[in-house]
Amino acid sequence: MPDPQQVTTVLLGTAASLAIFHTLIGVDHSLPFVAISRARGWSLSFTLLMTSVCGVAHVASSVMIGVVGLSLGISADSLLSLESSRGSLAAVLLISFGLTYAAWAFRSRTRRRNEAKHHAESHGGSRASPWALFVVFALGPCEPLIPLMFVPGIARDWVAVGLIVAVFGILTIAVMLVTVTIGYIGIRQLSPFTMFRIRFNGDVVAGLIVAASGAAVFFLAI
Repeated sequence: MPDPQQVTTVLLGTAASLAIFHTLIGVDHSLPFVAISRARGWSLSFTLLMTSVCGVAHVASSVMIGVVGLSLGISADSLLSLESSRGSLAAVLLISFGLTYAAWAFRSRTRRRNEAKHHAESHGGSRASPWALFVVFALGPCEPLIPLMFVPGIARDWVAVGLIVAVFGILTIAVMLVTVTIGYIGIRQLSPFTMFRIRFNGDVVAGLIVAASGAAVFFLAI
């Protein structure tokens, strides 16, 4: 019979590896924040704050589902099916948000040439974008986490479950913060002409990037 301590050690190592890999290949974990932050003129500190809040919601939603599933004796297959459905929903919402944001930005940019009230419209979009990202991430699943929770959860080893959740959650959010920081700073290294074009079309480009991130998740399952 395997030593429970050794099993927990292996699971923690697996949780760490999957958290890093899952976050790095998931473009939706970083690109939306980089795109929206540069378009809206967010500071790096505010961008990282929003990334952290969304990251916590992203992990916490799957943890809650996993804990409830274990408590009620729901099978892992059923929970994974639910997580898969949530993933598809989150991807569709990300696409919808991106396209809606791009359309709003294009309309605002067109109207600002003739209307002095553009500033009020832009401010409204600024308020909406952080909340939209939060909702999408709260609905988005951490699919690798559920199976990891189930191994010790079935044995009611809640300490091991807590350790796995902590390792997975901390590393997921940490990698999100690192990749967003790299993207945020990296954009500044672009040529002045490119930066001018980004600023001029910033919101439109940001919306399209967010939509493309959602499409990558939906069609490529990354």
